[in-house]
Amino acid sequence: MPEIHPRMKYFLSFLFVCLAWSYTVSAQTKAQLTAKIKTPNALCWECEKRIKTTLSRYDGVLSVAVNYRRGETTVKYLTDRIDIEQIKTAIANMGYDADDVSADEAAYKRLPKTCKKFEDGGGHPKPKPRPAGTEQEEPEQP
Repeated sequence: MPEIHPRMKYFLSFLFVCLAWSYTVSAQTKAQLTAKIKTPNALCWECEKRIKTTLSRYDGVLSVAVNYRRGETTVKYLTDRIDIEQIKTAIANMGYDADDVSADEAAYKRLPKTCKKFEDGGGHPKPKPRPAGTEQEEPEQP
């Protein structure tokens, strides 16, 4: 039987290790989801910072992106460690509305003035009225 060259042995060993590693890594991949949550009263960079910092501490949350101009938070998370309801509850416990989960009243009161709604004396801007002509006018009835 012919003898295997030492470099070929090294290459085959390396190939075996790589295949074993890739099999192990693919077997450990967890199910992850990305969810968009409406956070309509998170409208400034301080709100963004507060939400990102707090949610990133939760086990299973991989990434958090807050678009405060749209009032929307995108969260990527592992489904075997945390679920969407826990994430929404965490946001509500910070004082922000999260989809169908209302903000915790006591936590909302603790928010800095700049992060409160305009109607509560806060710093968020009052919603601008729509310009004339953009609303649909109802046809006159004879």
